[in-house]
Amino acid sequence: MSDDIILETRKLTKEFKGFVAVNQVDLKVKRGHIHALIGPNGAGKTTCFNLLTHFITPTSGQIVFNGKDITGEAPAHIARRGIIRSFQISAVFPHLTVLENVRVALQRKLGTSFHFWKPERSLHTLNERALELLRQVDLESYADNTTVELSYGRKRALEIATTLAMEPELMLLDEPTQGMGLEDVDRIRSLIKKVSANRTILMVEHNMSVVASIADTITVLQRGATLAEGPYAEVSKNPAVIEAYMGSASVELKGAH
Repeated sequence: MSDDIILETRKLTKEFKGFVAVNQVDLKVKRGHIHALIGPNGAGKTTCFNLLTHFITPTSGQIVFNGKDITGEAPAHIARRGIIRSFQISAVFPHLTVLENVRVALQRKLGTSFHFWKPERSLHTLNERALELLRQVDLESYADNTTVELSYGRKRALEIATTLAMEPELMLLDEPTQGMGLEDVDRIRSLIKKVSANRTILMVEHNMSVVASIADTITVLQRGATLAEGPYAEVSKNPAVIEAYMGSASVELKGAH
């Protein structure tokens, strides 16, 4: 495995009682790149994500991260290696402030999340780092707001801040712009581009305009198998990809240029 490949899957397969959800997928994610996993509904994208974080166990195949086989490792070990999936730690607490949410994530990184008996003032040492993370996602001015008051798009930005608090080497983002209006989509798109500066991002995303504008490499899945891979300009012209999206996202594919 070359140094520029941070994550590789080799013939990764998952069967559920005879149904093959992920079928011999060979994925190579380059270090420092944004890599998008796309495909029609039921293509196996989320199952693939669940395999990478060991939320489910592969039927066969290998997952290699930084040259080490992590196929059989527990989710906590995989997270400690630096593979962090957004929802793992970023289901935000609605009645805590925005700052407190990031501070909880920082505590998890420090391993002090269950030290409830410590006085609250001992947590203030984390405030500076928490504010720095909020600055990165343009939420510093909302630090004292209760999270429930935030718009949906800003809640997703907060999720990215709590993910960053875990210092991921590889960030897995599952549908980061799902359910958003145009303004929020643009905000999150810019944010992903910004936070990708010093890390690698693997994302599942339905919005083709987002994928077209920020992904370096795209892997298209269909019925659990790799249909195509490459930059957007190449993949979007692939006849097999256009056919796979017919009736669902073919318009998006054409309209995202």
